[in-house]
Amino acid sequence: MKSPPKVPRTLRIVVINATPVSCAGADAAVMQAQRNAQLRIGLLESGYDIVASLPADIFLPERIAQIQPDMIIIDSESDARDVLEHIVIATRDEPRPIVLFTDDETTSSMDAAMEAGVSAYIVDGLQAERVKPVLDVALARFRHDRRLLEALSDTRRQLADRKLVERAKGILMAKGGLSEDQAYQKLRGMAMNRKLRLAEVAQRILDVEDLLG
Repeated sequence: MKSPPKVPRTLRIVVINATPVSCAGADAAVMQAQRNAQLRIGLLESGYDIVASLPADIFLPERIAQIQPDMIIIDSESDARDVLEHIVIATRDEPRPIVLFTDDETTSSMDAAMEAGVSAYIVDGLQAERVKPVLDVALARFRHDRRLLEALSDTRRQLADRKLVERAKGILMAKGGLSEDQAYQKLRGMAMNRKLRLAEVAQRILDVEDLLG
């Protein structure tokens, strides 16, 4: 009997309003309300789950940590660098895709957004029908970047491990009069016997050498 197909989990989205209505004039307040409506319509029509709509204040990192959303959307008419500082803190340990809708076309603002980890910087593009494709691209880019970072991290770890093993082999060769192959085989045997990675055994040998001087 075939198991039923898995239904993809709906993305849980937090929307951040970086242009508080209370700080704007009457006309700007109306325009901001229209922007908010366009965004919410686009999200709801696309089947996304808006779990919270938050102000851009000092409590933002704490609220994001509590809610644990899958994606963050920032709605900002102008420079959003202040809210981006809060976002950097909130996503430092748990990166998430971030989409910024704004009217700010300045290069410095774009650079600041990219440096803060924004996956998509959308200028003058807040129409309901554009929301889903923008979010799809942002999510794909985020996942692609995460894979690249993980691959880079793995490469760096492997290089560091190799250096540890080479140093440990050098110690075994000097202390025990072993050839390079014999030193490697001894390291390998120690790792198998202790059920450790080769680099872990190498690190222990280096630690002992440091203690003994």
